[in-house]
Amino acid sequence: MMIERIRIRPARQDDVDTIAMFNAALALETESRRLDLVTLRKGTLAFLGSPGYGFYIVAELPEDENHNPVGQLMITYEWSDWRNGVFWWIQSVYVVPDQRGLGVFRAMHDHILVKAKADPRVCGIRLYVERENRKAQAVYQRVGLTPSAYTVFEQDFVLGARRPTKIDKEFP
Repeated sequence: MMIERIRIRPARQDDVDTIAMFNAALALETESRRLDLVTLRKGTLAFLGSPGYGFYIVAELPEDENHNPVGQLMITYEWSDWRNGVFWWIQSVYVVPDQRGLGVFRAMHDHILVKAKADPRVCGIRLYVERENRKAQAVYQRVGLTPSAYTVFEQDFVLGARRPTKIDKEFP
């Protein structure tokens, strides 16, 4: 069952606790990481207060008069000198578990796609996904995203490259 109309709006400062909670759930679900909630909240506030970094959107259900977000998506910017334009990176995608499969991500993606195509500075949309997250990869391909020719490498100065082990998962 698809939801008829999902409201998409820019995230606001007063969404900080919901976004931080969604990001903590996302990290635990996809990477088995328990994030420091104080740092996460500060980081979310810093991002929301810095439009040069990017922006968040949130999805709300039309029947919810309290306007509680059921999904989020963050956009950050990457300059491409090869294209003389900006890629919008989709990050921090989260949909509450009981709303998955109902079109929430598709509504957020479609919203971003329309905005990106309307902005002549934007040359494309990218995202990265955990290698083993096959469900998310299938969703992304259903909305028209395709695997890139690039592999992401990193040097993470905060969380590090260490991946949680089976022992970490069994004994948090």
